[in-house]
Amino acid sequence: MDDLNTLNKKLFPYAYNILGNIDDCQDVIQDVLIKFNAKEVSSISNPNAYLIKSVINQAINLKKKNDRERQQKIVLPEPIVTNQGESKIELDEILNYSMFVLLDTLNTKERAVFLLKEAFDYEHDEIAEILEISVENSRQILTRAKKKLKLRKPEIATSSAKDRKYLEKYVSAIRKGDVKTLEQMLSDEVQVLADAGNKLQVIAELTSGIDNTIKLMTYVYENHQKDLEIKIEEINHQSALLFYRGTTLINCQIFELNPYGKITSIFSVVDPDKLMKI
Repeated sequence: MDDLNTLNKKLFPYAYNILGNIDDCQDVIQDVLIKFNAKEVSSISNPNAYLIKSVINQAINLKKKNDRERQQKIVLPEPIVTNQGESKIELDEILNYSMFVLLDTLNTKERAVFLLKEAFDYEHDEIAEILEISVENSRQILTRAKKKLKLRKPEIATSSAKDRKYLEKYVSAIRKGDVKTLEQMLSDEVQVLADAGNKLQVIAELTSGIDNTIKLMTYVYENHQKDLEIKIEEINHQSALLFYRGTTLINCQIFELNPYGKITSIFSVVDPDKLMKI
């Protein structure tokens, strides 16, 4: 049986990939471990598998509850820095940000089946046992999930030095108000998704198209970010801009680039509760 730190590190990706919220993940894991410690452990043949199953099912239940109660149309995952040398979590098993956002088009059961099969390489009989469904139902749910996702699985595994250079060019263009350069950097289908939580308001939760995106991002920079320090970081395996006022993180913008090197999505997290742990 693994020690507590190892267990937390192992269980976190399962909870986070379902919930997308660090505090919720920690609450779920803690609750599962407390209940587990109160059991007669010798009666459990595979404690690690039991804990993983418990965390997944509890995370699913909490996700359903959160979805019912949420007030915003757009709720983005809580960002996690993924280029740290040492980490308290298994970073390789954390989804890239684009896929995470895309998974919100699935219902909770579809999300769980898809994650277990595609992210954790579980077989359908294992998924059926964890989720207490039939093997055939697991297959059907996965097929339905893939159809909903329209097989659009962003091919973004890790950020690269090339991506960093691209963001440096983007920042330079934003600072100069260089519309022509920005037009060349953005794809025709570019969109900006913004999440300010329940404490703040954003100008727009969803903006799409090159012209509208340039107007929004240059306006936000000129009126809200001009005096902030900008750092380039890797968030959920994708290149991101972090905007700081002193030591306080004000905005995290995660970028999705297509194979042609153009920006297709900007995920803008302004919610102070989601920025506290970066």
